[in-house]
Amino acid sequence: MRYFLRRAGFFVATLWAAVTLNFLIPRLQPGDPAEAIVRKLVGRNASVDPAQLQSVRLMLGVSDKNLFQQYLDYLGAIVRGDFGVSFTYFPYKVTDVIAQAMPWTIVLVGVTTIVSFVVGTLLGSWAAYRRGSRVDSVLTLGSTFLGTLPFFWIALMLIFLFCFTWQVFPESGGYGDTTPGWNWPFIGDAISHAALPMIALLITGPLGWILAMRNNMVQTLGEDYSRLAKAKGLGERTIALTYGARIAILPSVTGFALALGGLLGGTILVETIFNYPGLGRLLFEAVGNSDYPLLQAIFLLTTVGVLVANLAADVLYGVLDPRVRKAATA
Repeated sequence: MRYFLRRAGFFVATLWAAVTLNFLIPRLQPGDPAEAIVRKLVGRNASVDPAQLQSVRLMLGVSDKNLFQQYLDYLGAIVRGDFGVSFTYFPYKVTDVIAQAMPWTIVLVGVTTIVSFVVGTLLGSWAAYRRGSRVDSVLTLGSTFLGTLPFFWIALMLIFLFCFTWQVFPESGGYGDTTPGWNWPFIGDAISHAALPMIALLITGPLGWILAMRNNMVQTLGEDYSRLAKAKGLGERTIALTYGARIAILPSVTGFALALGGLLGGTILVETIFNYPGLGRLLFEAVGNSDYPLLQAIFLLTTVGVLVANLAADVLYGVLDPRVRKAATA
């Protein structure tokens, strides 16, 4: 019980620190979002009317209170679930903008993360079980080689081949001329637009899981308890599944949980290259437009997701491996 209470206390302390940093970092950055909006209207080289600038600040809800009072107001707004109005998509609320982009990211990144973990873990286990064989060499060397390729190069090659050469998939966007809704024309259109980003993520996604699972399992199969099980007459497959894969997968559980928690932040590079309407592209636009409310909401959403996933992984790790609980309470 002490182990789980310590994990919960660490979660609360880390969450408070993340919320505080999330409040401070955007305000320490140079630039004025109200001035950026006014200059878009009057021109970059034109003079800015102070009265007009103040009107835009009031319209956006930019506070002129001291920093501490702004911090207290910010904490109260978080409790109410009020993140303000987006500067980029004014007059829409931040929650509405995120609600529109979140399903796209959850489907794209969520599906590819789960598939990458399952495929990578299975291939890594197979490579470890057949260690020293041609299968092990192909999987290990192939994963290492693909891992050295820049992701943007892989994405651009996919666009060149599947969009311009073979004309199989559309090159960008989340959907075409179909009307969004739960209807088959739109679902099929959305799947065709998501195909290339998914393929790009699935090419590189399993690589880390393959190498991690392979190395962990090889090390586990070399431990004394694995050799003792072999001396007792247990088959290699039984040892590999019971002793090797079961124990070797424990470190990957934490990584998988963190990957699921981090998917709420989207994948900026993928969504920007394919112009995919997810949270990653939304974050990229918010940075470029100094959209503090949108930035803070996405960062906070990502942080909370990672922290919750980390807490769940710690709890699961403590349940699966009693040694962790004993070490934490010693």
